[in-house]
Amino acid sequence: MSNVLVEEYRGGFLENIHYGHICGVNEQKRVVYRSGDPEWVTFMRSAAKPMQAVPAFMGGFLDDRFRFTDEEKAIMMASHRALPYHVEALEGMLGKLGLAEETLVCKPTYPLDMDARDALVAGGKPQRRVYHNCSGKHLGLLAYCIGMGYPLEGYEQVSHPAQQEVLRIVSLLSEVPSGDIRIGTDGCGFPVFGMPLSGMARAFLKLACPDLIEDEAVRKAVMEVTANMNRYPAMISADYLICPNLLMDDNIVAKGGAKGVYCFALRKERMAFALKVNDGSEEEWPIIVASILEQIGYSNRATIDRMYRIGPPEIRNDNGLIIGRNQAVFRLEDVMVG
Repeated sequence: MSNVLVEEYRGGFLENIHYGHICGVNEQKRVVYRSGDPEWVTFMRSAAKPMQAVPAFMGGFLDDRFRFTDEEKAIMMASHRALPYHVEALEGMLGKLGLAEETLVCKPTYPLDMDARDALVAGGKPQRRVYHNCSGKHLGLLAYCIGMGYPLEGYEQVSHPAQQEVLRIVSLLSEVPSGDIRIGTDGCGFPVFGMPLSGMARAFLKLACPDLIEDEAVRKAVMEVTANMNRYPAMISADYLICPNLLMDDNIVAKGGAKGVYCFALRKERMAFALKVNDGSEEEWPIIVASILEQIGYSNRATIDRMYRIGPPEIRNDNGLIIGRNQAVFRLEDVMVG
């Protein structure tokens, strides 16, 4: 059964209820916190991007052959907003790979950032594939294909050897057998992975605590992937969104996906969480994450305060007047008690 995670009030009356599920695991990979069903199965969507980038980092050619900058490597894990510095990195990757933009299978679009989009539209500029928020992920896998000598055609298909390696990595980190991972198709054309929230939490635990990964090549790649995410959080999306505001805390590895999925892990505490807002909403992520951190006694108050800044409890109208409130109402159940 789903639990109520967030209630929204307007004029003192309950207007919206957001149901969902939360799973927290410890360093033994056991479920220790829950709200709702920790085995709820859903698609990871873009929360899988750090794992989808691992094969390219394992090859060694991002540095030796392509000479990617750290910022260019960071945008491989991004759901970017096509801000100017994002586009600069993406164009740099295209040039170093020697690829035409048309090689990307993601659809030409305008940036998700409204200011960037409006500036392009006002200037009469066309839509581009690099503006797609998943284009960094695509360029990362194309780099892997080139480095490994794999064909570029069909690189987005689950049967392609590059995608099969991604599936192997996702299975290894989540400890969900590859045959049990449900495969769908994302908006950008890539495969997406469906699994229980407990599997997602285990995967993020290993991203934050790579010593738990037995495969040395995967372990080293994960360390570089997450280091780039923490070192260049602005490359992952935009400063008004949740991922950079969590990733600027060096203790946290975090990434969200479409339709309400969010995952994060804590290095020092050796703990990870995965959550799903059932109605697919993302607006509630900051207040849910803030409440989780408060309930487990997280010591970095600045991180929690950033969550409340980008996802404030107060609901304001177009004139900035407070007309309601968001309220996280769930209480984590300590599964280990008793």
